[in-house]
Amino acid sequence: MDEHINKVTNAIFITFSGNCIKALKFYQSCFGGTLQFETFGKELLQGYTETPVISGSLVSDRIIIHGSDLVHEEGRKIGNYMSIFLHCKTSYDRKMLIEKLEANKKNLFNGNDKDLKLIEITDAFDVRWLLGV
Repeated sequence: MDEHINKVTNAIFITFSGNCIKALKFYQSCFGGTLQFETFGKELLQGYTETPVISGSLVSDRIIIHGSDLVHEEGRKIGNYMSIFLHCKTSYDRKMLIEKLEANKKNLFNGNDKDLKLIEITDAFDVRWLLGV
């Protein structure tokens, strides 16, 4: 699957707020492809009736959709449930990209979080970026 991700340069990220698995399975019925999910295990988080998806992906020949059940602090609203997802080859590549995207903006990235699978930042134009390794 990682080989295919490197060939396709366009991907989207959508916050589904509790129905990520259902949504990505629906998109799989539309586009075909392979699903992958990473969850919290057996933990339930406050406000969730099922185990939330940290990161899910549908990879097909036509589209790559990444998603999550985790919602921003302000809740899911029109405009904040989509982010631009970029898969970085290494943590160092991601760090360099973060520095570029956060130019002219107060640094929001905590350098201690370099081992996280996904890091979200917002650039000076209020565009949300999700950077994975």
